[in-house]
Amino acid sequence: MTTTEKISIALPPEMVSLVRSAVATGEYASSSEVIRDALRDWTYKRSLRQQGVAELRQLWQEALSDKTQGAVAEDVLDRLERKYQAIADAAGMVK
Repeated sequence: MTTTEKISIALPPEMVSLVRSAVATGEYASSSEVIRDALRDWTYKRSLRQQGVAELRQLWQEALSDKTQGAVAEDVLDRLERKYQAIADAAGMVK
């Protein structure tokens, strides 16, 4: 059985309206369900960002260790931007 803990949060009026609307239209059964879904989404996106940072750190260290002639920085940055934008798009994150 899952244990839950009740907490109180403060939201701006616009967010309260969105939560209430989602419940009123039947999209969610309760405001708690809306918040839980939002937190699951936030947790997933946060995990993606952390993975991206870890990968960038690894690539940075590899680049620092590599003594061969490298690629043009602009090409590398363009490639990374496309890659992480695709990840963000897949996760529904706004640029």
